[in-house]
Amino acid sequence: MFSEIPTSVLDRMSELELRDAKDRADGTPRLERLRQVPPETGRFIALWAAAAPKGSIIEVGTSAGYSTLWLALACRATGRTLTTFEILPEKARLARETFEKAEVLDVVQFVESDYFLHDVEIDQVGFCFLDAEKEVYEACYEAIVPKLVPGGILIADNAISHVEDLSKMIDRALADSRVDAMIVPIGTGELVCRKR
Repeated sequence: MFSEIPTSVLDRMSELELRDAKDRADGTPRLERLRQVPPETGRFIALWAAAAPKGSIIEVGTSAGYSTLWLALACRATGRTLTTFEILPEKARLARETFEKAEVLDVVQFVESDYFLHDVEIDQVGFCFLDAEKEVYEACYEAIVPKLVPGGILIADNAISHVEDLSKMIDRALADSRVDAMIVPIGTGELVCRKR
């Protein structure tokens, strides 16, 4: 899966990595920054998505589409598709540009909408990556966990870097009898939940 990443995907990943580094260094306002996962987290979520049981693959919080590209690699390797949601218009514009340049529209369905307001029917979720504004994590968790198939995976980003903002949701997940959960210290910290 990673040994044969298409040039179009690698090129766009490199562009986004450079822009993200610049945004972090030059003081770009928070909502304007890409705030994407680091490459090691991208690989991590792609491995989990590729190993996830049958069911929908979704991403809540596309940004410019960097993590989506990693998930698209998993989808190509397993013959699946991904539905990804982004609410901010400028990020949505960048995401569309990413998907066109990287030539992944065959496996990516992009929805420019709030996950809770979309018209796309999604149930039986095999894998979900959650990387949205932190104030919606708890609501997303409660909406997605019931839709996970047995063995389905939900991974939430920033479980270490934003632990104060996410403590209520993290505590809920770690004590939730519906899932097995743990925090993995990779990147900014990933909460990994597997439906029982």
